[in-house]
Amino acid sequence: PGPHYLLPDTNLLLHQIDILEDPVIKNVIVLQTVLQEVRNRSAPVYKRIRDVIGNPEKHFYSFTNEHHRETYIEQEQGETSNDRNDRAIRVAVKWYSEHLKKIQDEEKIQVIFLTNDRTNKEKALEEGITAYTCEEYIKSLIANPDLVDRLACVSDEGKEIESGKIIFPEHIPLSKLQQGIKSGIYLQGTYRASRDNYLEATVWVHGDAEENKEIIIQGLKHLNRAVHEDIVAVELLARDEWVAPSSVVLQDDGQNEDDIENEEEKENILKTAVNKDMLRPTGKVVGIIKRNWRPFCGMLSKSQIKEARRHLFTPADRRIPRIRIETRQADTLEGQRIVVAIDGWPRNSRYPNGHFVKNLGSAGDKETETEVLLLEHDVPHQPFSQGVLSFLPKMPWTITEQDMKYREDLRHLYVCSVDPPGCTDIDDALHCREVENGNIEVGVHIADVSHFIRPGNALDEESAKRGTTVYLCEKRIDMVPELLSSNLCSLRSNVDRYMYMIHTLILTRNSRCLYVDFNRFPSHRLAFSCIWEMNHKAEILKTRFTKSIINSKASLTYAEAQMRIDSATMNDDITTSLRGLNKLAKILKKKRIDNGALTLSSPEVRFHMDSETHDPIDLQTKELKETNSMVEEFMLLANVSVAQKIYDEFPEFALLRKHPAPPPSNYDILVKAAKTKNLEIKTDSAKALAESLDKAESPTFPYLNTLLRILTTRCMMQAVYFCSGMDNDFHHYGLASPIYTHFTSPIRRYADIIVHRLLAVAIGADSTYPELTDKHKLADMCKNLNYRHKMAQYAQRASVAFHTQLFFKSKGVVNEDAYILFVRKNAVVVLIPKYGLEGTVFFEEKGKPTPRLDYNNEVPSLTVEDTTLRVFDKVKVNIMLDASNIQHQKIRMVLVEPKV
Repeated sequence: PGPHYLLPDTNLLLHQIDILEDPVIKNVIVLQTVLQEVRNRSAPVYKRIRDVIGNPEKHFYSFTNEHHRETYIEQEQGETSNDRNDRAIRVAVKWYSEHLKKIQDEEKIQVIFLTNDRTNKEKALEEGITAYTCEEYIKSLIANPDLVDRLACVSDEGKEIESGKIIFPEHIPLSKLQQGIKSGIYLQGTYRASRDNYLEATVWVHGDAEENKEIIIQGLKHLNRAVHEDIVAVELLARDEWVAPSSVVLQDDGQNEDDIENEEEKENILKTAVNKDMLRPTGKVVGIIKRNWRPFCGMLSKSQIKEARRHLFTPADRRIPRIRIETRQADTLEGQRIVVAIDGWPRNSRYPNGHFVKNLGSAGDKETETEVLLLEHDVPHQPFSQGVLSFLPKMPWTITEQDMKYREDLRHLYVCSVDPPGCTDIDDALHCREVENGNIEVGVHIADVSHFIRPGNALDEESAKRGTTVYLCEKRIDMVPELLSSNLCSLRSNVDRYMYMIHTLILTRNSRCLYVDFNRFPSHRLAFSCIWEMNHKAEILKTRFTKSIINSKASLTYAEAQMRIDSATMNDDITTSLRGLNKLAKILKKKRIDNGALTLSSPEVRFHMDSETHDPIDLQTKELKETNSMVEEFMLLANVSVAQKIYDEFPEFALLRKHPAPPPSNYDILVKAAKTKNLEIKTDSAKALAESLDKAESPTFPYLNTLLRILTTRCMMQAVYFCSGMDNDFHHYGLASPIYTHFTSPIRRYADIIVHRLLAVAIGADSTYPELTDKHKLADMCKNLNYRHKMAQYAQRASVAFHTQLFFKSKGVVNEDAYILFVRKNAVVVLIPKYGLEGTVFFEEKGKPTPRLDYNNEVPSLTVEDTTLRVFDKVKVNIMLDASNIQHQKIRMVLVEPKV
């Protein structure tokens, strides 16, 4: 067609948003009727279309047809609201066509109505409107043939496989599901697919009922087309059909999607004889309440058939099924990382249908893999928009008289920060000094980010959405723009900074007052503060909080601070301060541990990068120094004090952090593993657990205690943020603290910004705002913060895994000592202390005879032929990079000793 505007209906916009976002598609009119319907039906699509309308290069226009005299229509008697909206859209298209005829010059500008609804299209054509389906229109754009790949396959019945054989049971309609859930026939929950076994999933049931909280789903038909994170309805099976969680590792590597018999064979592997105690509530998915599909990253598994257009896409996330897509670009896309969206999943298709969205770049390329990692973990990483940046302070930025009114000047104090090497986003600083009345004054100073980020503006909303800074191996995705994170808020030495400060007075003998000339102000920079008092046993006598300005005298690494503490010759003010802090930290730590706090372990690795290629050239576990513990003790103390203060002031609206006690069954693996070494681990309380871990020593096996602590970490629940008015269990299990929050890292955690605002209001240093005292809004915010923190952790682990692969790619085959952490039916999971690396040693290999395997769950142990392997056994493994599957490159481990 010649010059034209496009006018899509609601369903087209909902399903074909990938097409509409393509740079080729311009000059589109989006009606108010359509926008309102999209807003009600899909928040993510609504946000995407608003962003497109806001992009001036796309020429998308919204038209308020519902408020225009000539396009507004009433709903007729007997007409459904859906039919009324379809008619309103056709009326608007017709009016627009007439309207353009009046204003055009030489060229005739058409209005093309896009709809995939057959009835709506027929009615439009009868009314003289130019109408196309999305497919007809896109195929007419012969200059852009690749656009066809981005078409969503809308109907579940569309693109049916030729065989047509029904594989899955029908989904029960939503109305019947809701009745069934009300009456208790069905249970509603979140579907979580297994990473290790594609034929198994668990459903976490919503609600407060204690029983049947977690339901196992096994087998293709019972999984019934649910996808990871969908909200599903489940029917419980009869008790005699209950199964145990499988210990088999099964990956879906089949190319032939009609091979259902092979699937049934694999399902039989799951049904091995199990102990009655191992059986868990088991069910089947009977319907989908809400799909939580997102665009998925992965790679094309090109069809073996020459010239084929239909191919399978293998997602990077093993919990997501393969997706069938149609593309003409298979040759170009082979070996590339691509993004695909799911459109539907017919009953007669082994895999869901989807469409190609975009190409990210070559697999294995560092930039591409980082992009995949961020997308897969839903980490917001786009550059900050101009709207967000406009709320940053204008540079050069200076302190004003107004700011000085509310702040205490602490720039005379010998304050220093202690952080990892290369850290630029420094949140916290400390000081310790003698004062004349025989006390020791200790200060914990926290950057005052909330001074720069004011409630409700675009900068605040963006920070709240991001929730946390994400640290990858060579990259940091900031929660706040760099001007704040590395400059104005960062407590780097020799620069005055805005601050929150917790200022601790610790009573001791024999001290004198340091003279300060308050009339002299060094270089002006703005700031914020807070204060305690303790005796020399580190017992808090009183606490106060205030605003302050500080001037950090030194930015030290943990190693530099340790060197000063240990030095026989250094006795300057900063060193004296550090020694005082270290002494007190030891008392605080002992008190905490006596109270039942846990000291757990997790192997952390640090990469040494090549300065030119940025590839990892060395990999070692992080060494923790005494100074790490020193800083941690004062941060914990600050967090507890602030938690108590904001809860006392706002019992309904305090943002707190809790760590739930794990259910007793979580400890089974730990207790059994310790038993193999004739050790008893008590788990009835955190204190009992901490004490039994302290006693669990073996003179012949010094690393055993670390392994037990690593295993204990795996038994723990996730710590979470919550609003005090919405919960009554505040206890932090790991820290053995009755109350806790996060206050000490506002540059990298949004929770701390909210805590700063609550504290500021509590001490009269700032005014409140409606959202701060709305417990439902705070609860929703906590939900997002918990999600973002969890995803940041997963993204960090994935980044370590990718860099570990790069490291071993250049190393070839490496032979190292390892310890068995877990025993599975057909594999063992080992830990290599030298690299802090964990991996799985499989005993079944494709194309090789399977050895005789005997798994004993009680011990737990695995006998391979005549060799028995138990948890904590020391073994030797060969480590190499297995790049046979470019998408899922993995570290492959083979047992060398004992020989099996």
